[in-house]
Amino acid sequence: MVLQDHSVGTFQTGDYVVFACLFVVSSGIGVFFAVKERKKASSREFLVGGRQMTCGPVALSLTASFMSAVTVIGAPSDVYRFGASYVIFGIAYTFVVILTAELFLPVFYRSGITSTYEYLELRFCKPVRIAATLIYMVQTILYTGVVVYAPALALNQVTKFNLWGSIIATGVVCTFYCTLGGLKAVVWSDAFQMVVMVVGFLTVLVQGSNSSGGIAAVWKTAQDGERLDIFNFDISPLRRHTFWTVTIGGMFTWLGVYGVNQSTIQRCISCKTENHARWALYLNLLGLWLILFCAVVSGLIMYAFYAGCDPWTAGYVSAPDQLMPYFVLDILGRYPGLPGLFVACAFSGTLSTVAASINALATVTYEDFVRQCCGDISNRAATWISKALCVVFGVACTSMAVTASYMGAIVQAALSIHGMCGGPMLGVFSLGILFPFTNSKGAIGGLLLGITLAFWAAVGAFIYPASPNYTNPLSLSTENCTLLNSTAAAAAAAVTQTPLLISTAASSDRSVLAESWYSMSYLYYSTVGFLATVIGGLLITVLTVPSKPQDVKPGLIRPVCDLFCFCSEKYRRLCWCGVNHAEEKMDLADLDFGTAWEIHPDQDKIIKTGRNGKKQSYDLQDEAYNNTAFVPDTTGQVMSGN
Repeated sequence: MVLQDHSVGTFQTGDYVVFACLFVVSSGIGVFFAVKERKKASSREFLVGGRQMTCGPVALSLTASFMSAVTVIGAPSDVYRFGASYVIFGIAYTFVVILTAELFLPVFYRSGITSTYEYLELRFCKPVRIAATLIYMVQTILYTGVVVYAPALALNQVTKFNLWGSIIATGVVCTFYCTLGGLKAVVWSDAFQMVVMVVGFLTVLVQGSNSSGGIAAVWKTAQDGERLDIFNFDISPLRRHTFWTVTIGGMFTWLGVYGVNQSTIQRCISCKTENHARWALYLNLLGLWLILFCAVVSGLIMYAFYAGCDPWTAGYVSAPDQLMPYFVLDILGRYPGLPGLFVACAFSGTLSTVAASINALATVTYEDFVRQCCGDISNRAATWISKALCVVFGVACTSMAVTASYMGAIVQAALSIHGMCGGPMLGVFSLGILFPFTNSKGAIGGLLLGITLAFWAAVGAFIYPASPNYTNPLSLSTENCTLLNSTAAAAAAAVTQTPLLISTAASSDRSVLAESWYSMSYLYYSTVGFLATVIGGLLITVLTVPSKPQDVKPGLIRPVCDLFCFCSEKYRRLCWCGVNHAEEKMDLADLDFGTAWEIHPDQDKIIKTGRNGKKQSYDLQDEAYNNTAFVPDTTGQVMSGN
């Protein structure tokens, strides 16, 4: 029997140099755009890049922001402990991107809004907008805290990186280039960081597979360890990861992140045309698949490498989320610069997510609160206010990292936060977009119901964690380890021999609620929140007075029938619930969004006044635009969006 020593390499000068280059280049991008765009100083340029971005960098930015350090460090650890069922998220990502690109994006892009939650005021009322904005701010600050804290802690424990030094450095650098360069700096920094993430992952894949005896050996070891039992079709909602929980629950969780989240939509509407925005989402899907594949294969390689000596059980690391950094130092420690490359990979995910969060928080705060309270603000003042908000939220997100230390495993903590808040948010936007008759009372009532149920389930699960019988961790071995002490050896033997058993006494002491509602898979929090919001909202609408068709602006709804060309005109009229809708569109590439509109004296035209003062008229009979609030009604008048 070969004993495996627990000593691994340490960070060297070359590693620190590679890691520092990430921060220097990211900061440099912020300085570059600050200098380049200094003559275009306006809040519109700062917050949405002047709506002139192309699909390529936006796609990379989207992927980098949501495939954060949670994925780089947490996902391989999840695969190591629970198996490769994590790969099923690829199916969920596919549905999410398609629905976002074809259902939600057209409404947001064509309405010309800057804050996603501005839509809720246009469709319902101001209280709904304010409630949604506050929920989004809580969600984003909590999630960002996890994203900042988790990699810093894991790297601190393994590489002895200073914990608070790395947290503060992350917050300072992100705040710096967000404040200087605005959205363009965020997008291009994300694009650079995405490349770093892929290179870091590929380095681990190549060296890790070589150190484990090759891909064939990795596959066989993973198969013998039951890590390749991917498709579990158990329909129980209590099972942590099955085909249904990952596909359905994962879809609703990530749809709340992609479909209606300010961070995503803000970058999509920064594209020069709607087609660029749609292509950015589909190209981003390829990036999601690539990072997911790298994370899952990394987890399998790590399991194959440690099949005879699990570092966590043996006591070499104190938490599962430290496994990936430990593994990297184990296989790359003798190659100066390569461990630093992986650390840069992990922190690339962190930087991109934090930067996107700071920029999005500044945007919604400015649009939904500052602009509403202060009225007309000069471009110069608006830009400085936006930059000040970036600083404020940079400090807030960095400070929230302290709270993240109590949230457990980073993948589950991050997706739980998205589920608690994202599901109800997805529900209230779906009420507005898919159901034309929903009224304001239904929207606010449904949102409150959804948030209450989702938080109840998530907080209850935090207090009463699900038993291993539901989470189903796979067996781990310490047979070939040089254990640190006899206590660790005894603990290892216990874990190795009976990985799935729990105390009968402890189980019997748990309440029925703890064994059912609180044991629900964390991926279903979003589904519960979504369904509660939609069902509650529709019931409240029916019990009160549904919205009248003439009060609903056509550009603010998009019934499902619009996605299918084979739907008959009769079915379309039924789905639109009497709301007038046109069939033709104007050329979106030529529209200057955020403009003022007025009725032409001839009554059959509208006049667009751009922000530069230039006026242009459009003939309503020739160029009906079905996703603005301006369409001709039966009397020849114009419905105004104001």
